[in-house]
Amino acid sequence: MSAVTSNLPQRDAFWTRVYEIARQDRDVIIISADMGAPALDKIRLDLPNQFINAGIAEQNAIVVGSGLAMAGKKVFAYAIAPFITLRCLEQVRVNNCMMKIPLTLVGVGAGFGYQDSGPTHHMLEDIAVMRAFPTIEIDSVSDSVMAADVAERSIKERRINYVRLDRQTLPDLYKAGHDFRPGLEVLRPGKDIMLVGTGIMTHAALETAEVLAKKGIDAGVVDLYRLPVNAQALLAAVKGAKKVATLEEHFLPGGMGSAVAEVLADAGATVPLKRLGLPVEKGYCYTYGGRDALHNWYGIGAQQIIDSLVGFAKG
Repeated sequence: MSAVTSNLPQRDAFWTRVYEIARQDRDVIIISADMGAPALDKIRLDLPNQFINAGIAEQNAIVVGSGLAMAGKKVFAYAIAPFITLRCLEQVRVNNCMMKIPLTLVGVGAGFGYQDSGPTHHMLEDIAVMRAFPTIEIDSVSDSVMAADVAERSIKERRINYVRLDRQTLPDLYKAGHDFRPGLEVLRPGKDIMLVGTGIMTHAALETAEVLAKKGIDAGVVDLYRLPVNAQALLAAVKGAKKVATLEEHFLPGGMGSAVAEVLADAGATVPLKRLGLPVEKGYCYTYGGRDALHNWYGIGAQQIIDSLVGFAKG
């Protein structure tokens, strides 16, 4: 599957779809932690009774949102990714996971999305943390088409979910109307090695597969965009591949690669697995620079990934 150009950031695709539905459904409520975006401004201006600016008070946003959800509202709580997750853990754990109050957490800036803002704004632990809670579904968005679909499903299904949006405008991998229910998609078949990516690293996996093909390595790509993992779909996706590798912009312990490893181990699969991500031993990066510089610092730069996978595939 080839990517097509998109001029729409995931954030704007998401909130545009929310706006379209909210105009017809007054039960849709958006709580923003002092965030801005053109699509969000449209909601604020056109639907003032359905928009709340909680200020830089993410914990309060969760509490207020949970109360509104108990009254039958369909609530989105929106902030920078580390602040809507890590800062609000107790509120989410008690109000949503324990009490099973539906709420959609929307975090922008997954991974190194806020690249030069430093480690306080990098989101490198969210998958590990959020997937440890019962009842929460993680939507790790890889393009704008998926972002719009997740927005619509969040309203229709009234579930507890965490949506991780990338700040960078990425090429679209899917066409409108795509069925995202399986939780993952095989974007490219491959027999030598199957690369499993999520979010922006799905795009890195596709680029890597192209380079590996020129080196005589038949590499496939799976976009794993929802956790908990659909085990049956994942096992079917990697079946026939000699080896599997995961790529993520996240600390390795507990991340997407760990989730894949758990599925393979529980199924008794013997396929060799290599997890590529951020070594937790390196800690946090205080070096100023863009996303590529951060990737290189952690050892997941484009060439570093290729070198690692060539050795793995041929080993």
